[in-house]
Parts: sequence; structure tokens; C-alpha cells
Amino acid sequence: MKKLDWYILKKFLTVFFFAIFLFAVIAIVIDVSEKTDDFVKSGLSAGEIITHYYFGFIPHIIALLFPLFVFIAVIFFTSKMAVQTEIVAILASGTSYNRWLRPYWIGGILLGSLLWVSNQWIVPKANNIRGSFEAAYVDAHSSYNALLQTSTDVYFRMDSFTYAGVYNYDTAYNRGSSFFAYKVEKDKVIYNIRAESIVWDTATKDWQLSEVVERKIFNTKESVSYIPNVHKKYPFKPVDLEKDKYTKDKLTTPQLIRQIKLEEIRGSEGLNELKIERYRRDATPFTVLLLTLIGGIIAGRKVRGGSGSHLALGFAIAALFIITDRFSTIFSTKGNLPPLLAAWIPNMIFVWVVYYLYKKAPK
Repeated sequence: MKKLDWYILKKFLTVFFFAIFLFAVIAIVIDVSEKTDDFVKSGLSAGEIITHYYFGFIPHIIALLFPLFVFIAVIFFTSKMAVQTEIVAILASGTSYNRWLRPYWIGGILLGSLLWVSNQWIVPKANNIRGSFEAAYVDAHSSYNALLQTSTDVYFRMDSFTYAGVYNYDTAYNRGSSFFAYKVEKDKVIYNIRAESIVWDTATKDWQLSEVVERKIFNTKESVSYIPNVHKKYPFKPVDLEKDKYTKDKLTTPQLIRQIKLEEIRGSEGLNELKIERYRRDATPFTVLLLTLIGGIIAGRKVRGGSGSHLALGFAIAALFIITDRFSTIFSTKGNLPPLLAAWIPNMIFVWVVYYLYKKAPK
């Protein structure tokens, strides 16, 4: 990279990380003011609140507005360069327009890659920390916490041929008062198991069944056996039985892919929400690159309104992007729009926006 690349890239990253840091501080101050009473009632020390809550809250809020702050940072420092006639001088020196945009490509790819890695592993783990703390201390009467304290009946498919159910499943203790499973082959039940109780064994990472009656059915015969206690490795875990609509945000991408496959086998409703979350984790980093290019092209033109007009146009484009994203999500979750298409439609549209702005930009 040349001096020009380092010069622009340094401005880009400095403004972006300063904006993110400033916003994180403001968000923490507002959040503390709202949750002070809850923190006091929890009885936790300041250090425990930081590690058990804010270690999850900060990555969550940063990732939520990451693309927007990239966009604002690009418009801010590029507009300042345009007002000071730096860009005119760069282009007048013989530097091509494409060459001037190179550091924007580098910065967009760099920050997009950072967001991609965070979306796959870091942010889901942060959401798990934040969600667990809020459920336990912040909102004891929330629907999520009520779910943890309520017993429910759960019915699902373990695979293409095996159906199962757990009665009075308690998500707080990962146990059920009764369990059954049966396997069907050619419209006939060939295997059946029933247990008086089922509980997740955290030591062996499997399910412990008690008072088990197991039946194996052959053509004209069947065998019945009784087992007081037995451990079974079934293809579902406690998290798979929790009906928490925010679970998708807490799963790392490998866990989310596994959850999608499991829900496909079960034939569950709301499968598109999981798939959209999966595809959006890849689409959002690409959004960062598009917004970087849009911001550079828009703010690189010197206009009479200066930074103000650049920011106004930038926010209008950002609002249009958010509206497009919301509409595509609704059409997928409530309609028949494929989740992959729903996650990438905003990017597909704004690729053409980038192309149009690039063609119209004075070079």
C-alpha cells in the first residue's frame, strides 16, 4: 500500500473506532441509569455485573449498529476531506478515481471481516451472557423467565422415523416427569420406549431415564424389557427443548446450523426465522463494504452544503436500506420468500445503488 492508502485508511479507522467507543460509553451510561435498581437488588458486586452482563451487552450493541457507524465514519471524514479540497488535489495529481477508492475497499473488507467473525462466534456468546443475566436479575416477570419456571409438554421428531415427547418439562432443571419415543417403519410402530422421568445428566452429557419400559416389535412377535435406570444419547439437548424465540441469537453459527437441521427434521414452524438469522450473519458484513463505498462516493463530491448535506443524504440511504431489510424479513417469515433471498435482497439492491452513484460521480 502507498502513502495515500495509509492516509485515508488511518482516517477511516480512527474516526470509526472513536465513534464506536463514544457510542459504547453513552449506551452503557444510559443502560446503567435504567437498570440501577435491578443491579442493587441482584446483590452482585460491580465486577460481577461487568463480567456477567456488560461483557455481553457491549458486543451486542456494537454489532447491532456496526454497519451504520461505518457509514457515518466514512461520510464524516470523507466529507471533511472534500471540504478541504484534498480529494480534488488527489484526483488533479493524476490519481484515478478507482485508485482513490482503493483504501475504501480495503477498509470495508477489513471491517466487514471483523464483523463476520464476530457474528459467527463472539456476538452469540455475548447474547447468551446478556440474556442469562437479564432473565435472572433484570426482569423476573418477563416471558422468558416465566418460561423457565413453567412446566410444559414438548412434542417433536428426533429423526425422519422417530417421534418423541416429554411431559411437564421443566427448563430450569432440565427434567421431565414422563418421556416416550417410538419409531415408525412402513406405517407400523417397530420400537417404543417409555420412562417415568427424564433428566439431563451434566456429567455424562446425556439423558438419564428411570423406570423404563422398552418394546421391540417384530413381524408377529415383540419383546418387552424393564430397566430401572438407563442413560441414552439422543440427538437433542436441553436447549432444543426450550421454547425461547431469542435462542437463535445465542447460538454460534455451527450450533445454529445444527438447530436448523434439527428443526427441519421436526417440521417446526418459524424455521425461516432461524434461516434468515443464519444467512444474515454472512450478508451483514457485505453490507459494511457496500455502505463504505456508498459513503465514500457520496461524500467525496464537494458541494455547497458541505458535511450537512452529505450526512442528510447518507441517513436517507441508510433508512431506505433498513426499510428494505425489514420488508424482506417480513415477507420471508410471514410469506413464501426464500430466507436466503430475504437476507441478501437489500445487498442485491444496493449493489446497483453503488454502481449508479459510481457512474454519476465526477471523476
